[in-house]
Amino acid sequence: MSPTRTLDPDVSQRLLDAAERLFYSRGVQAVGIDAVVAEAGVATKTLYAHFGSKDALVEAYLRRRDRRWLDWLRGAVAAAEPGPARVLAVFEALRRWFAEPSYNGCAFINVVGEFAASPAARAVARDHKAALRALLRDVAAGAGVNNHAVLADRLMLLVEGAIVTAHVEGDADAALRGRSAASALLEFDRLTSVTTPPPTGRAATAAG
Repeated sequence: MSPTRTLDPDVSQRLLDAAERLFYSRGVQAVGIDAVVAEAGVATKTLYAHFGSKDALVEAYLRRRDRRWLDWLRGAVAAAEPGPARVLAVFEALRRWFAEPSYNGCAFINVVGEFAASPAARAVARDHKAALRALLRDVAAGAGVNNHAVLADRLMLLVEGAIVTAHVEGDADAALRGRSAASALLEFDRLTSVTTPPPTGRAATAAG
C-alpha cells in the first residue's frame, strides 16, 4: 500500500492565483489546464493532484474570490462612519474597484454567463449573491431606515447595475450614479418616516 501523499498548500495557492488571473481576465472557457499550469509553473499532474478536475479548480477559485471580495467590501464599509454613510461607502468602494486596470466585471456573473458553466460554479455564484444581499441588508439596518430589507433589495439592484455598466461601458462613474440613487433612497426614507406629532390640549380632547 502506497503512503498517503501530502499536498503542499503553497502549491495550491499558486495554482489558485494563476487560475484567478487567467479565468478572471480571459474567461473560464477560454483558458485550458495547460495555460493554468504554465502560469503557475507546475506540472499538469500536480494540478490534478490538488484539484482533481478543471471544474473543481473553477469552484475553488470562485469560493476563494467570494471570501476575499466580501471581506474587502465589509472592510470598506466598516471604515465609514456608522449610519447612512456606510450605505454610500458601498458605492465609493465600487468606484475604486471599477477604476482598477484589471477590472473585468463580476467574476460570478461572468462565469454564469458562459455557456458551459458547471452546476457547482452556478451554485457558488448564487451563494455569493445571497451573501452580498445579506451584507447589504446589514448595512441598511445600520442606517436606521424604516424597512431595511426593502432598501437592501433596491441597493442590490443598484450595485449589480453599476457593476455591469462599468464592465460593458468601461464607465467607472457608474458607481457614482449608483451612489446618487442610493442617497435619494435614503432621503426618501427620511422624509416618509416623519410623522405628525400627536394632538395636545383641546385638540387631544376633541380627538378623544
